[in-house]
Amino acid sequence: MHVLIVKTSSMGDVLHTLPSLTDAMHAIPGIKFDWAVEEGFAQIPAWHPAVDRVIPVAIRRWRKNWFGSDTRQQRCDFKRIVQSRSYDAVVDAQGLMKSAALITRIAKGEKHGLDCKSAREPFASWFYSQRHEIDKQQHAVERIRELFATSLGYEKPQTYGDYAIAQRFLTELPADANQYLVFLHATTRDGKHWPESHWRDLIALIEPTGFKVRLPWGAEHEHQRAQRLAEGFHHVDVLPKLSLSEVARVLAGAKAVVSVDTGLSHLTAALDRPNITLYGPTDPGLIGGYGKNQLSEKAADNNMASISAERIMQHLIERGYVQSLA
Repeated sequence: MHVLIVKTSSMGDVLHTLPSLTDAMHAIPGIKFDWAVEEGFAQIPAWHPAVDRVIPVAIRRWRKNWFGSDTRQQRCDFKRIVQSRSYDAVVDAQGLMKSAALITRIAKGEKHGLDCKSAREPFASWFYSQRHEIDKQQHAVERIRELFATSLGYEKPQTYGDYAIAQRFLTELPADANQYLVFLHATTRDGKHWPESHWRDLIALIEPTGFKVRLPWGAEHEHQRAQRLAEGFHHVDVLPKLSLSEVARVLAGAKAVVSVDTGLSHLTAALDRPNITLYGPTDPGLIGGYGKNQLSEKAADNNMASISAERIMQHLIERGYVQSLA
């Protein structure tokens, strides 16, 4: 059985889809998946053993010059690749007009997706031949697992979902694995940021424990923030710019991670690493960290400043990730 998955973005959404592939792999021996995904996240599907082919799409970039000659050619090339294979099923796990109209519609195969009551954009359901009602009041991982089970004809397992990617990185751990913490300080929305002063307070609390702190970053403004957080501290390393796979190796070797609500916090969960995630306006019950040793700290009145560094340090000590020196 060969299935096309349409789940283009964001990083967290792509990662949340992985346990569904693991379910299907166990339920339907020999099943293989192709996956249409935004080019920036194309590394992620390739980590899963059931993925045969990753088909990068660049909708975010194409939008900047939709009718330009290069963009038109890239869109034609993408369509040719998608239509080069007929699928036993096409599962649109995105539930948006952009995925349904631009990708799912052109694919060859019976098209499955969320019905108008379940999809984030109800009109997307027009493009599916099989529409499935999936309860919105459950975690995103469980919603996608249910969609795959219903679409592909097997019983959704009652066990916890398995991303099936952690082992890939456990064989190549850094030499100083479990001797450092990773702080994921970068996110896209202002309301999700933890104040820099709070990060620096936590860094200061970590210093006497002997643990190093590593700060990854993506964009230049995140690099500048990391440098500000590290200023004056000898136990903090601002990492160089890394690929997603390289960041995953750093996360896999961490003793624990402290993060704001960001795509890399979901990668931490997928790698089964202990993570304390700080949430402001996000509901962690629906789209929070899904995995082992994931702790959610919800801000009072969605005000991230209400979460103190001392509170996070207390969590790290109580769970045995660092030792109290008191």
